[in-house]
Amino acid sequence: MLGLLMFSFVNIKNETQAERIVNKAIGIDTHNHMDVPFDKMEFKNQKYDLKGEIKKSGFSAICMTFCVDRPKLDSIGESYNRFIVSLDEMDLLLKSNNIRRALNYYDLQLAHKANEPIVIQSVEGGHFIEDKIGRIEIAYKRGLRHLGLLHDNQSFVPLGDIYTDPEQFGGLTEIGIKVVKECNRLGILLDLAHCSNKAINDALKVSTKPILISHTGLNTQLGTNEKMAKMMMPRLISKEQAKIVADAGGVIGIWTHLADSPLEYAKNIKAMVDVVGIDHVCIGTDTKMTTPENGHERFGQKTNQVWGNEKGGFLFSVVTAMLEIGFTEEEIIKIIGGNYCRIFDAATSKK
Repeated sequence: MLGLLMFSFVNIKNETQAERIVNKAIGIDTHNHMDVPFDKMEFKNQKYDLKGEIKKSGFSAICMTFCVDRPKLDSIGESYNRFIVSLDEMDLLLKSNNIRRALNYYDLQLAHKANEPIVIQSVEGGHFIEDKIGRIEIAYKRGLRHLGLLHDNQSFVPLGDIYTDPEQFGGLTEIGIKVVKECNRLGILLDLAHCSNKAINDALKVSTKPILISHTGLNTQLGTNEKMAKMMMPRLISKEQAKIVADAGGVIGIWTHLADSPLEYAKNIKAMVDVVGIDHVCIGTDTKMTTPENGHERFGQKTNQVWGNEKGGFLFSVVTAMLEIGFTEEEIIKIIGGNYCRIFDAATSKK
C-alpha cells in the first residue's frame, strides 16, 4: 500500500501545470472533421483509431463533424441520402472504438469522470434538410446535437447567405429561420460558421438559445502567409461582429489556420479574448482527429500534427503556450471547454 501511495505521489509531483489543467478540464474541440465516404462499400474495410487519437490530443470530446456538399451535390434528395449513409458509417466507427455520443452536458461530465473520450455529433451545413423540417427531428433521434447551418456550397433549398458568396437573400431565408426555431425546440446547438453577418444577426434575433461560431479568427490576425491570409479573409470575423455575437451570449471558436505554432495560436486566442471577453471564446481547430489507414481522405490536417513538431498532443501544446503568454488556469479551463459546455448545456437542456 505504501508503495502504491508513493507511486501516486510521484505521478502527481511530475505532472506539469499544463497536464494538470488539461486533465482537470472538459476539453472540447468544437469543430473536428470526421470524413467518411458516401459509399458504404468504400467504408467497409476502413480503420480509424479515433479513441487513441482523442486521448493523445488531450481533448475530452470532439464535435465530430462531417459535411455532405463535397463533392458538389447534383440533385435534390442526394444530400439527405449522403447524410443518412454518413450517420450509419459513424455508428459503426463509434462502435468499433467503443465511443458514445454525448446527448447533453451530463453525458460529457460522466465521460470525463470515467476518463473516456466521447463525441458530440455535428454536421456542417443543413443541406440534408431541404424544405423538410421534420428531417431535423430524425437527425436529433440519431444523436445530432450540433448543427452548422451553412457550409461552402448552397443548399438546393437555401437557408441563408454564405459569407464567401455574393449576398442573395439579405440574411436568412424563411426556411433558415424555421430551422433555427426547430433546433431551439428540439435541443440542438446552432453553429453559425459560414454565415454572412446579416445571416448571423437574423439568427441571433430569432434564437432563444445561445449560439456558436465554431471556427474562425479575428480579421486582424493574419499570420505570415499572405496567400493563405487572402484566401481566409472572407472567413474571418471582425471585432464589431464578434462583439455582437458575444453580447448575445454566443461563443466563438478559434481555428488553427493562420497560426504557425502553438504560441501563435495562443496569441490568436488572446486577441479574440481581448475583444469579446474570456467567457465567449473556445477552440474549434477545423482539423481532423484521424484519417483511415487505407488512405481515404478528402482534406484537412491531422489534429495532433498541425504544426508537425509538437512534443505531446494538441491540447497539451496549446495550454503550455497559453500559460506562457499569461493566461490563468481558470481562464484556460473556460476557453478549452468550459464556455462551449455552458452553451451546449443551455441549447440541449429540456429545462
